[in-house]
Amino acid sequence: MTKVVHIQKSARSAGGSALRLHKAFLQEGLNTFVLSLFPDENDTERIFYPGRFSKLVTVINDKLNLFLSGKGRKEYGLFSYTMLGIDITQLMHVKEADIIIIHWVQGEFLSVSAYRKLAKLGKPVIIVMHDMWTFTGGCHYSFSCEKYKSECYDCQIFADHKRFDLSKKGFSAKRKLFLSCGNFLFISPSKWLQSCANESSLLKAKHVYHIPNILDDRVFKPFHKSIARQIIDIDNDARVIAFGAVTVDSPYKGWDYLRKALEILDRELGSDNILLLVFGKGVSEKMADSIPFRKRFMGYLKDETSLALVYNAADVFVTPSLADNLPTTVLESLACGTPVVGFKTGGIPEMIKHKENGYLADYKDAVDLSNGLRYCLDSGIKGRLLPEFRKEDIIGKYIRIVNEAMMY
Repeated sequence: MTKVVHIQKSARSAGGSALRLHKAFLQEGLNTFVLSLFPDENDTERIFYPGRFSKLVTVINDKLNLFLSGKGRKEYGLFSYTMLGIDITQLMHVKEADIIIIHWVQGEFLSVSAYRKLAKLGKPVIIVMHDMWTFTGGCHYSFSCEKYKSECYDCQIFADHKRFDLSKKGFSAKRKLFLSCGNFLFISPSKWLQSCANESSLLKAKHVYHIPNILDDRVFKPFHKSIARQIIDIDNDARVIAFGAVTVDSPYKGWDYLRKALEILDRELGSDNILLLVFGKGVSEKMADSIPFRKRFMGYLKDETSLALVYNAADVFVTPSLADNLPTTVLESLACGTPVVGFKTGGIPEMIKHKENGYLADYKDAVDLSNGLRYCLDSGIKGRLLPEFRKEDIIGKYIRIVNEAMMY
């Protein structure tokens, strides 16, 4: 039986996509394991970790990456340039695997040289791209910059610190990697990211498959709103707006635009009957004070059942993301029957049909974001997953690629 090993930084990486795919593989009877750099509170079966030495390398990598990229402009988000990386090629499950699937591993885990060592094992290596990092000089989202289409240099993140051109170094290292190693396959969860990859200098000659992220439909499903609200103690007559992410103050998640939209909504509707339900890390006192409505902070939710409760308790979920691939929160909310309001950016328009299962607002338009919230609150529309996100179809596509990869 084909043995698959998934590589991830942690269970939270990319919305837990690696663990969800691993569990789906197990349900299909595949021989699958997960290598995770960091442990999680909800470990599943067949998950293992690198040794103690890796923890030391992780600390050094983290400090080096912070030193090299820490002075970058925060509004452009993450830039990852892992110098040392961790060699995982001698770990038993990696050595025995027939196929390696790399998920979100940036920051302290795999360097470009670590990718090369994996490729030299001679096995098919599938890279699931959860952002743009694979084909840029190191940024995770380029925003309006299109240098990745030719060659990264003079990165906008380091506009004030050009002593070391990390973007050019990172881009050059990846170019050499992909030119010299022919056993990489690439998967994009969104058509938007697939299009970016196809236009990039690094991957335009490669075949990039499109397969959405998988969702556990046994957990994320609609159930009676009043029951969900009773469990988490919310009044049945409240009009509930939910907002959440792993880190809500991330520059990618667009809090400032949501704050402005809420202020507009407050002026139009008043705040007596509206409740903002927030989950995730990074809620500051300043953020909390700026919310004009009643609010409930749920903190970081460690399990999927709690997330499903929040979505079912809400009347609408809002994702004001400024840069995003295929945000898992959107899929989760729609699967629970709750409509979603989001900007027309990244892969978000692939999940939302305007005024059918949510509302697509004009990019960076707080007024239109507010219009979307009001529309979903007043119209009573329901969320639903579009047909292309059916679990059975997604797992079928992955199994076909695994089988094809074994023929390379």
